Amino acid sequence: MLTTEQAAPLAGAVEKRRFKRGETVVEQGKNSLALYVMLTGRARVLMTDSQGREVILATLRTGDCIGEMSIIDDEPHSATVVTESQSDMLVLERAVFSRCMAENASISDAVMRGLVQRLRQSTRKIGSLALMGVYGRVANLLLESAVPGERRELLTREKISRSDIAKSVGASREMVSRVMKDFEEQGFIETLDSGTLRIFERRAAAR
Repeated sequence: MLTTEQAAPLAGAVEKRRFKRGETVVEQGKNSLALYVMLTGRARVLMTDSQGREVILATLRTGDCIGEMSIIDDEPHSATVVTESQSDMLVLERAVFSRCMAENASISDAVMRGLVQRLRQSTRKIGSLALMGVYGRVANLLLESAVPGERRELLTREKISRSDIAKSVGASREMVSRVMKDFEEQGFIETLDSGTLRIFERRAAAR
């Protein structure tokens, strides 16, 4: 993730683009030969199999990079990134990216840290899918999507649909709806008027 200070020196050497909500930034299986740095907005990382089934791998926000793996190894993108809201991004062509990496140690370090962070997230996700039941996977996702509130509880940063949760944890929408209903009845979560969730306990059901 790049900070505002790290991204600022790039502004004069790169293009700034605005993406509408629902617009594809990079596409799985293709190579854009560019790096995107999110300045504002939010985007989701999706992987699709041969049957058209989608899995949500991550949510990206301000400061996150898109396409860094592909621009480093010259391989096609391993996933698709689609904006969830209007998003402004810096676009670095490969030559500019290579020069910035060579000339600016802080940018190089930020990109490497971002790659490591994403690898760790992928490792945790694989472990969750392999070792936890659906209740545990859903609980983990909610906890990872939340930030501290004012009353020692956790609040999700935005509304999360049952469909998105299902795509993130590898379960059916019906099963996720059942889990969420159980969590509400147990007092683990509360749905607010905004659609976001209040989480009352840091625990995951081990079913």
